[in-house]
Amino acid sequence: MIDLRSDTLTKPNRAMLECILSAELGDDGRQNEQGRGEDKTTNLLEDYAAKLVGKEEGLFFSSGTLANTCALLTWCVPNDKVAVDACSHVYRTERVAFSPSFGQLIPRFYDFTEEQLPAPDSICNLLNKEPISLICLENTLNARGGVAIPPILLSEISQIAGRHKVPIHIDGARLFNAAISLSVDAKELCQYADSVMFCISKGLGAPVGSLLCGSGAFIRQARKTRKLLGGNMRQCGVIAAPALYALQHNIDSLRKDNANATSFAYTLNSLKTGRVRPHTDSNIVLMDITPYGISVDEYCAELSESGVLASSLDGKYIRFVFYNGITTQDAHEAAKIVLELDHKLSAKI
Repeated sequence: MIDLRSDTLTKPNRAMLECILSAELGDDGRQNEQGRGEDKTTNLLEDYAAKLVGKEEGLFFSSGTLANTCALLTWCVPNDKVAVDACSHVYRTERVAFSPSFGQLIPRFYDFTEEQLPAPDSICNLLNKEPISLICLENTLNARGGVAIPPILLSEISQIAGRHKVPIHIDGARLFNAAISLSVDAKELCQYADSVMFCISKGLGAPVGSLLCGSGAFIRQARKTRKLLGGNMRQCGVIAAPALYALQHNIDSLRKDNANATSFAYTLNSLKTGRVRPHTDSNIVLMDITPYGISVDEYCAELSESGVLASSLDGKYIRFVFYNGITTQDAHEAAKIVLELDHKLSAKI
């Protein structure tokens, strides 16, 4: 079975697991004189991550959802308005910060261009119309097919935000896929944001974890927010060690994942009925299956019978995600299976 449901299916290799045995541990929930936790391996990870994305400090979390939620609740207070993509993961899936029962933040949605990129004019109009406390961006854009936001656009949005004195938070769950797709350093993408989150447990292959990075003042406040959210951990060096290994060894391997997605999408351009969504920038491919006249669940069931697992999106799209457990041969075979299913379903229309 070729499993393309998500890059969260990555698994740590032996070298990554073995580094846990030599990790120096302590109680990360207890702060030392510098306001840092006492787990030295976690501190090493946070420092390395912050330097990697050009920020002053980093903070380790068990999940991207918790890290994003902490960021939003550190920047904002209840009833603050946040400029956000209606399709973004932080709004439509995580939702904690925008829930009336929890974060109580108020979303204000900005528009997108035909290329599925944030429209700066729309963001500017939002900021001109009413008080906005935070701008949220996502890079890559998961529900828009893994589109990568280029530096020139991030710079333009940053200038708009600067004029209105509004901070920017980037949900960079797949930040390094974006950087590789755009042939830039991750620092170049992050320089336009005041805080950034990125995941270790997706394509990078670590078993657990995400990092939140920003200024020293922001991270110090975020530590307090994390504690209130129940996010403090004890000897978390056992998961920080493989996370550090992932950042030191696995970033470049994301090139293969992006390339496999591009090759897969290119092959599917010959579909008779299904339609691959354009802009395959990174490791995600979206396919519109509405022309077949069947539900996404029915399509996924038929695809599974043929040997490929995929996930659904919006009742309209099938999402295929490539990661380090998927070989180039797997990508070719998966594309062949999708084409065969297309031929079968097209004959019934």
